[in-house]
Amino acid sequence: MIFDNQYEKLRIQKANELRDAGVNPYGTGFKKEITNKEFLEKFAYVKDLEEKKDYSKKVSLIGRIKFLRLMGKAAFAKIEDDTGVVQIYFNKDALGDEWFKKVKKLIEVGDIIEAYGYPFITKTGELTLHVEKLNLVTKAIIPLPEKYHGLQDKELRYRQRYLDMIMNPEVRDIFRTRSKVVSFIREFFEKQGFLEVETPMMHPIPGGANARPFITHHNALGIDRYLRIAPELYLKRLVVGGFEAVFEINRNFRNEGMDATHNPEFTMIEFYWAYHTYEDLMKLTEDLFDYIFEKLSLPKQLTYGEYTIDFTTPFKRVKYKDAIVQIGGVDPEIVENRDKIIEFLKSKDIEVDERLPLGSLQAELFDNFVEKKLINPTFVTHFPIDISPLARRSDEDPNIAERFELFIAGKEIANGFNELNDPLDQYERFKEQVANKEVDDEAMHMDEDFVRALGYGMPPTAGEGIGIDRLVMLLTNQHTIRDVILFPAMKPKTDETKQNEKKEEE
Repeated sequence: MIFDNQYEKLRIQKANELRDAGVNPYGTGFKKEITNKEFLEKFAYVKDLEEKKDYSKKVSLIGRIKFLRLMGKAAFAKIEDDTGVVQIYFNKDALGDEWFKKVKKLIEVGDIIEAYGYPFITKTGELTLHVEKLNLVTKAIIPLPEKYHGLQDKELRYRQRYLDMIMNPEVRDIFRTRSKVVSFIREFFEKQGFLEVETPMMHPIPGGANARPFITHHNALGIDRYLRIAPELYLKRLVVGGFEAVFEINRNFRNEGMDATHNPEFTMIEFYWAYHTYEDLMKLTEDLFDYIFEKLSLPKQLTYGEYTIDFTTPFKRVKYKDAIVQIGGVDPEIVENRDKIIEFLKSKDIEVDERLPLGSLQAELFDNFVEKKLINPTFVTHFPIDISPLARRSDEDPNIAERFELFIAGKEIANGFNELNDPLDQYERFKEQVANKEVDDEAMHMDEDFVRALGYGMPPTAGEGIGIDRLVMLLTNQHTIRDVILFPAMKPKTDETKQNEKKEEE
């Protein structure tokens, strides 16, 4: 039996007693007349009335009991709904002796109730509902955590997000903001003339980014499929087909470790814009940030942990190798020499595969000595071509990709570039990636159908991906991705985890 502790058994007994009294503890047909927030706004005038009450205005509120103080012949309670908390007052005279006794005995904190009555102001000045009728809507079998300690166990909060949201209203606010951010992003791109599309979640070949895929099996076809790493190659097929501005907001899946900024499934927007360049994308990204900040009424200086981040546009720009030298403090002679990079990394106790190409070794320098120092929004441009297998080569320097990444608070937020549309060059790059798999198990696979698509001619196009989870982290001052994903990936429960959950619930 899942409900096996003494408190849960006692609540089940109370639910049965309600049934015996003709009250279904899980009834239906309840209609919400007004929210708690609307009640507080609509009846704020009562405080200015001489009697501090308005008998003529009767309303019904529905909410979860978060606090209950029983007295001899009366009681105060706080009920919470999606919009806030309202105090209610009820007594024996209004409810009747028999039902009042049952309410005192059988209804408790955690239960959802319907309260009907009129607004009044208490002696302490709080707008309150004077209850004339009280109905049980839903009986809670599991008690809420003790009020003053709340829900402290982080892991339990993630595993039981529903309980986290009940106990911590500010968590609901984070996810309201997340929902608004996604909505505003969609709105922005539609206003720019982009078409929203959906592409496959299961791919015959993993592609679109360097990462290990999740593998599943299609029984009817008798073949393996890969949960998508990124939608990039499918979105670019659509550009070949004639859609000149497309975007997709959806999940990606990467079979990698979990930390403060990585979850195996995460949300991104990817967008592709024919007849534009990565310079246009950087300006579009700045416009997107301006739009989101305006819509959310946020100041351009936001606190994020120990930092105050300035989101005023335009954002700073710096070339990749210049960042390694100027921000990372690495000698420029080291940056251009494979052997010196390897020697330097070893001197810093950083392990590196000596077979890696120069661009990948430069990436080790960037990742270790630059990235965490990029606090204010910064576009890093001119990436090594070795780590940019889908980006167009620079006409001035074939070792450089026409690519940028946006970093904020030491984290990559966006990645964009001029798309490689030369099918022969793309084929050779895929071959290099396949050959590199012994060194890098995240290297890309060969995708001949995508190369074939490019063979029909893709117009010059720029494309970008923005991590929505990390963006929401920045806008809500959250420092782990788990706090902005409703149901983050979790390790299997251990006996210790189960014990901690029991203690929290008790």
